[in-house]
Amino acid sequence: MNRRTWTLLTSVVLVVAFGLLGAFVRVPYVALGPGPTYDTLGLDGNVPVISIDGQQTFPTGGHLNMTTVSVTDQLSLFGALGLWISGRYALAPRELYFPPDKSEQQIEQENTRAFNDSQTSAETAALRYLGYPMKVVVGEIVKGSPADGVLEPGDHLLTANGKPVTDPPSLKAALNGTKAGDRVEIRFRHADQPERAASVQLAANPGSDPQGFLGVGAVERPDVNFHIKISLADVGGPSAGLMFTLAIIDKLTPGELNGGRFVAGTGEINPDGAVGPIGGIPFKMVKAREAGATTFLVPAGNCAEAKAQAPEGLQLAKVATLGDATKALDDLRDGQVPPSC
Repeated sequence: MNRRTWTLLTSVVLVVAFGLLGAFVRVPYVALGPGPTYDTLGLDGNVPVISIDGQQTFPTGGHLNMTTVSVTDQLSLFGALGLWISGRYALAPRELYFPPDKSEQQIEQENTRAFNDSQTSAETAALRYLGYPMKVVVGEIVKGSPADGVLEPGDHLLTANGKPVTDPPSLKAALNGTKAGDRVEIRFRHADQPERAASVQLAANPGSDPQGFLGVGAVERPDVNFHIKISLADVGGPSAGLMFTLAIIDKLTPGELNGGRFVAGTGEINPDGAVGPIGGIPFKMVKAREAGATTFLVPAGNCAEAKAQAPEGLQLAKVATLGDATKALDDLRDGQVPPSC
């Protein structure tokens, strides 16, 4: 073969090799983009996203959409470039979303746990806002602590060391003046069973506090006799909390909280009603606008990013608390402009 033939053959081999590398070799990146959006007042398939059993509910209207971010993994070089060039996706190092020291199963479990925690926080924040009574229950229990094997997560705490437990700080206050080795009585109720009493011997506090150590993280939960169920498959993370909270409030109160409008939003919420910032808000706003939203509830901590990248026609409402969010919806319903970013 002459030189020209060799050159052509070499070029073909290189092109084929590059094509195979681009098509099949995985890159250490994921693509972030707009994910599905769900109306928390509506259905997921044939199942209500939020159902309330044992308590009167009221008709709702419009939309209160939660928003998500899609994460596309196992990208080829060409696939990653194609998504990036489209302008709808951004590339991020894979290790940020799939840490090498954790299995995919562990990551999925963490996302599911965060999502379940967000549901619990949403229920607590909504019912607290509506004035329902609260109770103190066992949250986390330190493994190997005096409470381990005596109490269980969810147990209703009544008294400790002879003093009533009325809020989480009161549990610690009840143990003031105790030390390691002291015995105290804990009165509690497990599920719907009769009240129980248990005597536990306090341990040494892991920190510098000389107070006796019980090993219980106390949290507040609604003290109600009805059940709220949130059903949404294949969604993880905590960022739907605010929209779940608003939907629960809407279902439990007369009238349309959103005034019949298409409202979307995002934000983590804690049981006290504080709204925390989240990631991926540009993608969430894009999907919300495409779905028909005209107003988007933005956590105050995300306002700068949201304002810089808001789609045309999407009104932003700045919220730092649940009260801010309900006030913003009141403003919309009354034809006023809510505080913006």
